[in-house]
Amino acid sequence: MILFPAIDLKDGQAVRLLRGEMESATVFNDDPAAQARSFVEAGFQWLHLVDLNGAFEGKPVNAPAVEAILKAIDIPAQLGGGIRDMATIERWLDLGLRRVILGTVAVKNPGLVREACRAFPGQVVLGIDARGGKVATEGWAEVSEIEALDLARRFEDAGAAAIVYTDIERDGALQGANVEATRALAEALETPVIASGGVASLDDLAALLAIEDSGIEGVISGRAIYDGRLDPAAALALLAGPQSGAA
Repeated sequence: MILFPAIDLKDGQAVRLLRGEMESATVFNDDPAAQARSFVEAGFQWLHLVDLNGAFEGKPVNAPAVEAILKAIDIPAQLGGGIRDMATIERWLDLGLRRVILGTVAVKNPGLVREACRAFPGQVVLGIDARGGKVATEGWAEVSEIEALDLARRFEDAGAAAIVYTDIERDGALQGANVEATRALAEALETPVIASGGVASLDDLAALLAIEDSGIEGVISGRAIYDGRLDPAAALALLAGPQSGAA
């Protein structure tokens, strides 16, 4: 199982939010590229990047920071936030991103997701962010009436590389991952699932590892790594196994 350390970008800085609230941002590093390098040195094999401003504005905003990160690392990275058209998808992949994450457009322009999956096989991830089980869009500012599982099922035949499933109420709150909801989603799908939101300890990772066979590809953690609750070496050792790695 892959452990993705998260670098959430707001105004060019690496931050963490509490339950998606932009005004609750905590700045952890004003040099995101340096943060990325430290994650590589810690032994992580992937990075998870989010353009928070872009998610709200519907277009890339933290591009300079993302580009600096890509130049600073030699491991693959995936990015979400503000990616709403094919030109943006193609540009990010050309710049060296391994995978782009499409969230809002899955609700508002599903045809784009399918087109992107066909054009860039293995490089498109579906981002499903849920508040109370309902899919949120536009940087989590809007909540739809669509159930997370229903949305995921709409794209089962699209060819997405994975689904990042985030429980918004737990994101940044260090309350533990929503293991049951993540397992229910993974068991209902063929597409691999990446768990996000609430991971705070090795016990949380162990709980997800225990359901890995249901279709869990990885887990994203941010605040717990930044504030020292989750030791990278111990976490990577726990998750290391024959199924480590991603396509």
